[in-house]
Amino acid sequence: MAYDSQNFKIPRQNFDYSECSYFVTATIEAIIKDAIDKGRNKIVINTNLKLGLPMENINKIAGPFVEAWAAQTFYDVLEDQSNKYHLINVETVERLHIADVILQFRKQRKIDSGVTAEVDVKATAEDIESSGKSPNITSYARIRTAYIEDPDYIFIILSLKHRVYSTRNNITGLMDGIMEVVAYNAYDLKFLSSRDISYNPALGTGQIQVRDIHYVELEERTTWEFCQLLDRKYLQSARRSFDQWLVLANKNGWIKAND
Repeated sequence: MAYDSQNFKIPRQNFDYSECSYFVTATIEAIIKDAIDKGRNKIVINTNLKLGLPMENINKIAGPFVEAWAAQTFYDVLEDQSNKYHLINVETVERLHIADVILQFRKQRKIDSGVTAEVDVKATAEDIESSGKSPNITSYARIRTAYIEDPDYIFIILSLKHRVYSTRNNITGLMDGIMEVVAYNAYDLKFLSSRDISYNPALGTGQIQVRDIHYVELEERTTWEFCQLLDRKYLQSARRSFDQWLVLANKNGWIKAND
């Protein structure tokens, strides 16, 4: 097969990748759990509406608010003098970046003293079954290239489930909207099971999607195995061909150039 005969650049992750990935996902979940348990999980939206909010469509605007809440929650940990989560830097990034926020943690390792992870925040509505069920994660070419450039790249999906309701403000007499984060799940994209990852050929080089963000299974694999999985998803699409893949591979440096 033409694909198998390519002279690939094979990314090789460090021996402690899995340990670092587990550390990051477990710590992110612990931070979110702590915020929910302590009641710091509400986003209050003051309005000048007297009759209430358009609840049937409110989930359409919830995503950016929930993303901002997640970033604020990480910043709050950073500013906490006790900072038991060893979080040393939080960086929100521009809208078109591959993720929403970059986190750096202190962690003693044989080869380094920290771990960096890029986090993509996905919001889903608790009371709308199909809300955000199969989100686009990022473009195929972009994430494939990221793992070639850094075999230890950690890309975390942070799924946050929320509910929305309105309540009358006792001071203004107007209606306030309340978005409340009620559940969470964090996982490393690289460890999602094959059946939980799908490829949507729409938009540029296509989008990597999670088939059902509420029910995922994990399977550990290497960075190179994940790159091969992404390639299979791309090539299995009826709207893609090997020749198209080869153009992307040459353009993005996935294979070695001929002398």
